[in-house]
Amino acid sequence: MKYLHSMVRVRDLDTSLRFYVDALGLREVRRSEHAAGRFTLVYLAAPGDEAAQVELTYNWPTESGQTEDYGGARNFGHIAYGVDDIYALCARLQAAGVQILRPPRDGRMAFVRSPDQISIELLQNGAALAPAEPWISMPNVGSW
Repeated sequence: MKYLHSMVRVRDLDTSLRFYVDALGLREVRRSEHAAGRFTLVYLAAPGDEAAQVELTYNWPTESGQTEDYGGARNFGHIAYGVDDIYALCARLQAAGVQILRPPRDGRMAFVRSPDQISIELLQNGAALAPAEPWISMPNVGSW
């Protein structure tokens, strides 16, 4: 048995790709459109780690233009990524307008959420970085 991917339903594919690709730094591995089923699948992976993928599932709006609201009931715990520099990534995410919900005060772990409220855990690869500002003084926000 081997891990293939985690699937996340998204309400707005472009907004989600801005988060996962532009802000978080994942890259699109493949995409498929399914007109008969009216959905698009986009597979993303961290650079250099294509074996662990996130599948974004976008169900197209109905003919009347309605999109499905999944709420939180069909979400799951979180997606976790090991990162080389948690401080640099959190700074990049903030610059992209992403709120850091659980700052990396310990130099080891942070949490953010996608536009569809999927919790993303960021873990420093190797040893924790030395505690540093502005992260030490930053409070937790909301739930993660």
